[in-house]
Amino acid sequence: MIRTRERVVAVTFNAAWNDAGLERVLGELARRHAPATFFLTGDFAHRYPQVVKRIAAAGHGLGNHSHSHPHFKDLTAAGRRREVRTADRSLRAAGAERALTPFFRFPYSETSPAQIREVNGLGFADVEFTTDTNGWMGTKGGMTVEHAAARALDALRPGAILQMHVGAREGGTEVIDAQALPQILDAITAHGYRVIDLRTLLTSPVRLWPPPEKGAGPGFLRN
Repeated sequence: MIRTRERVVAVTFNAAWNDAGLERVLGELARRHAPATFFLTGDFAHRYPQVVKRIAAAGHGLGNHSHSHPHFKDLTAAGRRREVRTADRSLRAAGAERALTPFFRFPYSETSPAQIREVNGLGFADVEFTTDTNGWMGTKGGMTVEHAAARALDALRPGAILQMHVGAREGGTEVIDAQALPQILDAITAHGYRVIDLRTLLTSPVRLWPPPEKGAGPGFLRN
């Protein structure tokens, strides 16, 4: 969560599978002038460089989601560093340019204090989330557009970070998060909140509360 008293939320998307929902997601964000941050794997950026460029051109932020989306606990420290650095190179090579942020999101949200320190040592802040809509599960996993929107609404509180997904698993085309996004954005506004760009935290336009602990470093953006 973003530690603040202001009624702001951040909207984020992960991408590792495909870009099946991208068109609708970008369209809905543009229609409502809502910023978002997209956490892409390096492998995704390598396969879909045009997506990287489109997200950057639309004015959204790009974050690092590892290169191949492995379980970090199964890797050595050198392997984890390689995942982060390779993804960073892939994003830059795909045209991320100024849209690239110093934000990292762990695969499967599996973190540990030691691994967060490793990521911080590479110059990245660990940004997780307040809730995942679970839209990625699809209808086969028991999810619906209504359930995804309800999960987002239940998590609304000052500084909430919502996690959604751009694509569909196993080459599918059904992206519940893309379908639910209009309801989610409308609900955010209806409840008196506004969507904030995570990158603006670098210049602290939001009044943080309580203030970050002295020496806390960049890894405080946690769920």
